Amino acid sequence: MTSPLRAAGWIEDLPKGRLIAEYSVWSADLVRLADEMARIDAHADMLHVDVADGHFAPALLFFPDLVAALRKVSSKPIHVHLMVADAVVLSQIEQFAESADLISLHVENASVADAALDRLEALGIAAGMVLRVETPVQDVAPFLPRLSFLTLLGTAIGVKGQGLNEAAGARLREAKALIEATNAPHRIVLAADGGIREHTVPLLREAGAETVVLGSLAFNAPDLAARTAWLHGL
Repeated sequence: MTSPLRAAGWIEDLPKGRLIAEYSVWSADLVRLADEMARIDAHADMLHVDVADGHFAPALLFFPDLVAALRKVSSKPIHVHLMVADAVVLSQIEQFAESADLISLHVENASVADAALDRLEALGIAAGMVLRVETPVQDVAPFLPRLSFLTLLGTAIGVKGQGLNEAAGARLREAKALIEATNAPHRIVLAADGGIREHTVPLLREAGAETVVLGSLAFNAPDLAARTAWLHGL
């Protein structure tokens, strides 16, 4: 299968003059998932789906059938974030290929990274990479020309409710400089994930984040329209 779910260039069309709103499905009311997707439809630019195998990250979530079900109830681009061991990265790409518009693996999956990026290119799926908070930002440099998204974690992987690591801002600035130095002919979106709070989002935006992965900050907002207006104002 080599048919992309979305027309080529959709990442170029994501907002540039404001923060992209990337909503983490992990923070939705999972019992009422279809209702939650309808509730955020007017506010979200993208959906973010975490996939973890209980080995690479301590969590165990989400599975391909759920993402396929999301595709049926939402027209938003779906970003699948693989937090899985090297041995299953390629098979996970195949399993999510029918539903994902963008799949990110980890820079720490170095032994299979080139093969994974080759497979994503063959499938017509946009490629991203994610860095754990302890991984040097420079490690992603060899892969950047092949990426459309670069996500930096600001907390320990796969655990909710943590505070933002104090190095997050400096790491984003370093990543932004690497992206600019790459001179890629296509857009590479810089994203921040983890520790996303009302007081941290302005700091992450100032440091260069083009999108933040919104969890409880969005889904638990008393007024989602007001929260969205605030986000766009940044």
